[in-house]
Amino acid sequence: MTRSTTVRDWIAPPPPGTAPLTDPRTRRLVGLEVLVVLSVTLGLSAVRSGLSLLDALLQPVPLNEQQVALNAPAAELGLIDLALQLTRVLQLVGWGALGAYLLLRAGFAMRDVGLDRRRPGRDALGSAGLAALIGIPGLGLYLFARAIGVSVTIAPTTLDDTWWRVPVLLASAAANSWAEEVVMVAYLITRLRQLGWSENRSLLVQALLRGSYHLYQGLGGFVGNIVMGLVFGRVWQRTNRLWMLVGGHALIDIVAFLGYAALSGHVSWLP
Repeated sequence: MTRSTTVRDWIAPPPPGTAPLTDPRTRRLVGLEVLVVLSVTLGLSAVRSGLSLLDALLQPVPLNEQQVALNAPAAELGLIDLALQLTRVLQLVGWGALGAYLLLRAGFAMRDVGLDRRRPGRDALGSAGLAALIGIPGLGLYLFARAIGVSVTIAPTTLDDTWWRVPVLLASAAANSWAEEVVMVAYLITRLRQLGWSENRSLLVQALLRGSYHLYQGLGGFVGNIVMGLVFGRVWQRTNRLWMLVGGHALIDIVAFLGYAALSGHVSWLP
């Protein structure tokens, strides 16, 4: 008789050090650390995003007639705007660096979470596959959600056509992907493993949190990013390759940011 397949059969062996912690004080400190990290990074973004959606729903204008810009001007003077855009990029890089640093302090090497250069070719192919798997259906979901009135109109960029627009959009895409995948996947799931959470429970929590800090986009962004979180998180659990996720996420954002900048106003199907 063949053995039935379980969740563990689909999960890569966790790196050393991820066994559930037994010391009560250490468990409390790790739990507190997780709450602190989320409160200053993407968890706080989820709260702001939920409030933003509530405000949008209370407006007299229908949700799909309201617009949200992902990369918007932050100042009137061009060089100050550039500085503010780069400050936002630096903040995101710092969020991801915080998650990576805390894992290092906890005794994990970056190779333990898939941030190494052992498989650049396979990581690049995996990134392209993930980008296609999530990006193409994600665009369809957004257009459908907007058509039925449960999503705002998303403008990936409203930056002026300046010499620094493309570099800033590329940097923003890279910083978004770095912050989200390091904090949500590598850091959060690793710490939840140490607290004794199951792989499925950890996966679901990080996916729901990922969807929550995209609530400002409406129901489409919420559902789409939950699906993305489930897929990306499970891929990491199976392969333990974080660069694959960072690359895939960055490709999705790059296509969205630069594609919108190039096509906006030139094609009828793009709001």
